Amino acid sequence: RERFEFGGRDVASWVPRHMAKGLRQMRLALRRADCLVERRHIPLSGRNPALQEALGIRPHVLVLNKMDLADPRRQPVSAGAGPGWGRRWWHRQVTAVPIPPCPCSLQVVPMVARLVANGPRYHRAESSEHNILVIGVPNVGKSSLINSLRRLHLKKGKATAVGGEPGITKAVLSRIQVCEKPLMYLVDTPGVLPPRLGDVETGMKLALCGAIRDHLVGEDVMADYLLYTLNKQQQFGYVQRYRLGQACDHIEPLLKHVALSQGRTQKVKVLTGTGNVNMMMLNYPAAAYELLRDFRAGRLGRVTLD
Repeated sequence: RERFEFGGRDVASWVPRHMAKGLRQMRLALRRADCLVERRHIPLSGRNPALQEALGIRPHVLVLNKMDLADPRRQPVSAGAGPGWGRRWWHRQVTAVPIPPCPCSLQVVPMVARLVANGPRYHRAESSEHNILVIGVPNVGKSSLINSLRRLHLKKGKATAVGGEPGITKAVLSRIQVCEKPLMYLVDTPGVLPPRLGDVETGMKLALCGAIRDHLVGEDVMADYLLYTLNKQQQFGYVQRYRLGQACDHIEPLLKHVALSQGRTQKVKVLTGTGNVNMMMLNYPAAAYELLRDFRAGRLGRVTLD
């Protein structure tokens, strides 16, 4: 397929209303913040313009999540590095500092300390402690990053809940210490999506990465868009994963094959002339969810959606 037909879907229903409250809380927390650490899983579509506008100018560190699952041919590069979209992206995001892949936890604290030391702190100039606001869209790994920094620098367990679905962090929490020297506190924040998604395709990419709950978008259309994207980028790992004879361009035969091969069936009651009859039918939604889960776990290959 040369293009994907979205069918006039309304993306307004994909963004929960409670996120406006989270953004207001973050504006208040910004007053005592020396630096922003932004977590993203998609370099471009994972950006929330509302955060940039609301949180103003602060030293800004960008931590890209799950780069080990990204296509190495499409990964962003640092300033002044080689050609590619990554360089163009850097010059548009002049306040962002990309962190190379693992172990990013080793680099965050020294980089934040250096940025804070080299920049004006305004009304916090007399304070020796560092207050860092961790921001990003839902389910991008903000809480996991905070817990990782605590384990690394303080040898302590997790201080904030994590989960595989968006919406685990509901409100701006109290400060969480992550380092002793320098004395550094991080504030976990709720994941916030833009009040209006720029377009359906951006919303679909965010949904594929788990930033939007699957049922709000529909597992079937997400699986179809994923297949379209994989074929467009010539990423045919799904052919080997599901033991297909060749790549396919339509989602129905793929989901049928997945459902048959993995026994994804469901009991359905059918009304006949002699009464109700229970029949076993293929469970296409379960097969679609299996496809999404394999993609998110990297079992379909290394893919970058942008």
